[in-house]
Amino acid sequence: MLAAVTAATAAQDAQEDPMLFTPAHHPPGQPSALGWHFAFVGKELLLPDDGSETPALPPGPGFGALAASRHYLGRLDGLDCWAASLPDVPAGWRAVPLRAAMMQFPAPLMALAGRAAQVLEWDRTHRHCGVCGTATERSASERSRVCPACGHTAYPRISPAMMALVWRPGELLLARAPHFMPGMYSALAGFVEPGETLEECVAREVEEEVGVQVRNLRYFGSQSWPFPHSLMVAFTAEWAGGEIVPQPDEIEDAGWYPLDALPGIPPRFSIAGFLIRDTVERLSQAG
Repeated sequence: MLAAVTAATAAQDAQEDPMLFTPAHHPPGQPSALGWHFAFVGKELLLPDDGSETPALPPGPGFGALAASRHYLGRLDGLDCWAASLPDVPAGWRAVPLRAAMMQFPAPLMALAGRAAQVLEWDRTHRHCGVCGTATERSASERSRVCPACGHTAYPRISPAMMALVWRPGELLLARAPHFMPGMYSALAGFVEPGETLEECVAREVEEEVGVQVRNLRYFGSQSWPFPHSLMVAFTAEWAGGEIVPQPDEIEDAGWYPLDALPGIPPRFSIAGFLIRDTVERLSQAG
């Protein structure tokens, strides 16, 4: 795993992008004629097949009876937003991997595409009760699926995960996992365990993955990450001691890199990209 931004950056982005999103579970009495429709076939997002190499998703009338399931998400810029699942790719559309589409979308559409993917995946994987096996039903009052037999309620799953960028004067600790793209390095990351605080998770994951100890944790930001349902919570952490020992099967390589000689790092599309670049700037200014 490897994009929220700092509060200052987020505020700047909000000023530069006037598109405002209001979340909701139920559509208004008079839905907008056009809307933002995030439709998926499997795990791929549908985009107009207009010959453009750059993914784009303009507002449209939706897919009507072609949609096997549909969920209301809220309103963006006064237009209703929907998540929809289709069995096949309709004429005039093409299916694109979600990650590739999100990398090209403006921030509001990127966030909504991720939200839509998570809602649809939750709906798909909770059609039957995990307690007694009975077919579940959508709740009329909230975003949940309820078992009519035993009353068990299933809400959209959110899996908190920490991300930690370890630093010491003039250097960052970056690592790569076996599944990364060639030459790509990033901050450390891992899921929070039951009964664990975020701070405890940072200390444990860092020591497990690279064998070093940290101190002076500083919160950076968070990002909803729909692969498949993570909430990434990012920190910087000062190196406190220990030598790098990569965890077998988890970390392919790790090392200390000068601020002005970093390897390939994730783009700003992900929180890792913001975290690394903003930390380099902060440490460089501090001298």
